[in-house]
Amino acid sequence: MSGIDGIPLLKNELPNTDIIMLTTFEDSDSIFKALCAGACSYLSKKTSLKKIQEAVEIVVDGGSYMSPSIARKIANHYAPKSIKNHLLTPRQQEIVTGIVDGKSYKMIADDLFVSIDTVRSHIKNIYKTLEINSKAELIRKSYDKEI
Repeated sequence: MSGIDGIPLLKNELPNTDIIMLTTFEDSDSIFKALCAGACSYLSKKTSLKKIQEAVEIVVDGGSYMSPSIARKIANHYAPKSIKNHLLTPRQQEIVTGIVDGKSYKMIADDLFVSIDTVRSHIKNIYKTLEINSKAELIRKSYDKEI
């Protein structure tokens, strides 16, 4: 099982135990899953031994410790989202809505009375403007109210 899956088992057996995650995973999803499962600290395996020792001492004293890059991801998660909607043209916003609604490029093209190549061109520009690379990221940004 993964370390994240093991946290609830440890916390169930030893509820007063503080868990420090030391991992190679630095993606936001892993960080939040570990913290929600009960870890009090999250460190990258890139962390120096001196910093790991410091983290253990901080946790023993009742605190929490995060690698700086992890702390930044957490801070960014809770920071007000910059709305990039104003960066998209009304047509691009219509295309985003179509994608989020699950429509194919052809269906969007038909709805907007444009060619499928025009839709693809708009999507390429949307990805560039929002600094993303996939439809999944576009949908996530839409659900997270970032666009």
